[in-house]
Parts: sequence; C-alpha cells; structure tokens
Amino acid sequence: MATLRYVITFGLACMSLASGWQAKAQAPEKLPVVATFSILADFARNVGGERIEVTALVGPNGDTHVYQPKPADAKELGAARLILVNGLGLEGWIDRLIKASGAKAPVIVATKGINPQKMREEGRIGLDPHAWQSIANANIYVANIRDGLIAADPVGEAAYRTNAENYLAKLDTLEKEVLAEIAKIPPGRRQIITTHDAFGYFGAAYGFRFIAPEGISTETEASARDVAKIIRQIKTQKIPAVFLENVTDPRLVRSIAAESGAKIGGTLYSDALSPPDGPASTYIDMVRNNVRELSAALAN
Repeated sequence: MATLRYVITFGLACMSLASGWQAKAQAPEKLPVVATFSILADFARNVGGERIEVTALVGPNGDTHVYQPKPADAKELGAARLILVNGLGLEGWIDRLIKASGAKAPVIVATKGINPQKMREEGRIGLDPHAWQSIANANIYVANIRDGLIAADPVGEAAYRTNAENYLAKLDTLEKEVLAEIAKIPPGRRQIITTHDAFGYFGAAYGFRFIAPEGISTETEASARDVAKIIRQIKTQKIPAVFLENVTDPRLVRSIAAESGAKIGGTLYSDALSPPDGPASTYIDMVRNNVRELSAALAN
C-alpha cells in the first residue's frame, strides 16, 4: 500500500513538473521594444502590458535634448523588434544611432498626426517637440504606439487594443482632474517662468503663459540680455512664481527669483519622468505633480 502511495505521489509530481515545463515552453516571448526616453517608455508599458519588454535609452531625469548615446544603446536597438521615437526634432542623435546599430526594426514616430506648435529659438522658427505636455496629444501617442505594436505583433492585437482603451480611459479621467484643479487658479495668475521652453502645449491647452530664459532645447543658453528682460517682465507684469525643472540646472531660475522677487514654486517634470520612488514615475503621476505644484504656487 505504501509502495502504491509512493508511485501515485511520484507520478503526480512528474505530471506537475511536466505541466510547468510545458507552460514555460508555451509562454510567449516578450516583444523587445526600445523607446528613446522615459515618457515614451511609460506609454508603451501601459499599452503593451505583459507582452512586451521596454527599454528607455534616456532614463529618469535624463535630458533627451543633449543625450550622448552609449555603445550599449546600439546593442539594444539592434535587438529591438520595435523602436519608438518622439520626432519633431527632439532626438537629434537617433537617426545616426539607428544607422550605426544596424537595427532592422520598424520605427514608430509617436507624434504622427499631432499638429505641432512652432516656437522661436535663437531667432529661428522651429517645431516644439514637447507635444506630450497636452493630454489630448498623449491620446495620439497612445494610438500610434498601439498601432505599432499590433503591426509588430499581430497575435497580441486584442490585448493591445484592450490595454490602450483602458489607458485612454485613465487619461480621460486625468484630463477632468486637471481642468478642475486649474479652474481654481485665477486666469490673471497663470503666468510663470520655467527653465526652458517645454510647456508650450500645456499652456495652449490649459490657458497658461510660460516664459523661459532658454529656448526650446536645453542646449540653448540664455543671454544676460534675455535674463534682464525677463526680470523686468516679472516686475512689470507681477508674475507670481518661477519654477524649477527636473532636467535643467536650477541656478538660473534661483538667480532670477532672487533678483525679481518672485517666489520659487516646486519642481516641474518636463522632458523625463522621475525615478520609481519619485513623485512623477509615470506620465499620469507627472501631470498630477505638475498641476499640483502650479496650483500650490498660483491658486492664492
């Protein structure tokens, strides 16, 4: 009898082990996706879910404008099945890097279909690449990423469509939260100073005027003349606050605040998310953080 129990137990254990091997063998291999920076990577994770493995070339608090690619980046691109870029001139280095990597994966431009704003930088008119700062534009990013994933992995179409629908519903809720919070800020106080011109789309969508001593790119340095002009503007127009950014040197804004009398608000997240333990580790958290900081400084 004991021998029989042993045989049955041993048989069940073998069946369980074989079943585990079979499940592992049948588990789909995750689609390797490379995104140029952390915000794009977050969009991709929300749409791709468990079917994809996402790598961001420029990580948390990284400055995509001035990023210097590493040899490991070329290796990541070479192994990718899908490459996600922002476009609109944000990643001036990406075309050379893709070519150097020998990558064969399709490249999805996440801003496709967005009506880009134009901005003046060093006397020239250029495209503003920071389109994600409008939630309406974020919806377009998500749709483009969804379609790119479906094309690269048709078997996962149902999952990608469901994930995208769920995430778009969260963005719709976020938009309502933002509008309700901004309504508390008097229109006359919706003028602020930031380090570089990253919030044009946000301003156009939600009725803010952002003034930056630097141009669109963090590569552009503010001249003494520009800084003096902004200080005069703060005093004349009684601009209430200046804000720091997570991807730029805070010293310039602190100097402007000290000379103008404007108070320093909190830190706004512009071109990158925070690390996982920070206040803006996802796109939704980033928007909530920025609106919360704006409201705290400007509502009264």
